[in-house]
Amino acid sequence: MGAGIYVLLGEVVGSAGVHAPLAFLLAAVLAGFSAFSYAELSARFPLSAGEAVYTQRAFGKRWLATLVGLLIVSIGVVSTATLLNGFVGYLQLFWPLPEWVIIVSVLGLLSGVSMWGISQSAWLAAITTLIGIVGLLLIVAVALPSMQAGGLLRQALLPAPELLTLSGILGGAFIAFYAYIGFEDIVNVAEEVREPSRNLPRAVLLALLISTLLYMLVALAALSVLPPGQLARSSAPLALVFQQATGSEPVAISLIGLVAVINGALIQIIMASRVLYGMAAQGWLPAPLAWVNPRTRTPLRSTVLVSGVILLLALWLPLLTLAELTSLITLVVFSLVNLALWRIKVRDPRPVGIAVFPLWLPVAGALFSLAFVLLQLWQRVVA
Repeated sequence: MGAGIYVLLGEVVGSAGVHAPLAFLLAAVLAGFSAFSYAELSARFPLSAGEAVYTQRAFGKRWLATLVGLLIVSIGVVSTATLLNGFVGYLQLFWPLPEWVIIVSVLGLLSGVSMWGISQSAWLAAITTLIGIVGLLLIVAVALPSMQAGGLLRQALLPAPELLTLSGILGGAFIAFYAYIGFEDIVNVAEEVREPSRNLPRAVLLALLISTLLYMLVALAALSVLPPGQLARSSAPLALVFQQATGSEPVAISLIGLVAVINGALIQIIMASRVLYGMAAQGWLPAPLAWVNPRTRTPLRSTVLVSGVILLLALWLPLLTLAELTSLITLVVFSLVNLALWRIKVRDPRPVGIAVFPLWLPVAGALFSLAFVLLQLWQRVVA
């Protein structure tokens, strides 16, 4: 919640222009189909390594389950590398430290917290999420006079039908999709949640709904204060919006941006390490990755492996490339998860004590996710 928009708002605006709020809405619709699938599957199978377990139960193919699990780990790893690059942009507003120093230091801190314990990690994630939400609401508040005077909403949500405009909006939605990645991570701590069959589906759907409303409001607020070109060029776009709207130095919002990015990165590290642990516990990966520290009750070896790969990617690839790669892998996984639910629902349409959704939802989710992947690949070839 929050980290993606703090880091990538400028990139979304750079593609979609004044229609960035619509890009966020389209990304939310795309994510929404899969959110319903995750909600039902998490209630049916409240286990760690969620996506890998879902595909194993649906298709009975160990190699496919292992592949999906590794793709999920890849999402967490690449996403965290993306956020660490975004963290650099906000921190350098205060201290112009070398990028590699910032990345190594922050990753070491977050990995340490993840190894410390799930309770401590969950509390830190909850606190930083709330701080991130406060920052987004602050941006909306300081931009409110401009939003009331600008009449921007109709222009943002009703684009001209030109092909170039629509292509830019779709490209922006693909980047904005990154900001929604995270609701699916909830299912990978299923074994550490009370009453998961009830609480996990609610958490998945609430997370997506609340983030969609906030992201559209923030995008609208930013565009009412600054022109798209200026937003697109900024490495800390929300800090620039705050400075322009208030005439004050963006100290508070920059600090909040740092906290929001830390939150997103911590959640991804926790998720990726738990998936590796869960797959090793199932016998799909080497057994040492399933080792849990008897004192902290956390998978230390999995966390160390995840952190090492994150470090390499964060130092090697640029921000936009990392974000687009994360979105692409996530959409492939969403296609497979939706197909898994469709297969499971055909075999067992009415499980006892589980809330189920219509069969057409996972079918639509698979088709839309796959279509978006193919569209983005085609655009890269044409470009």
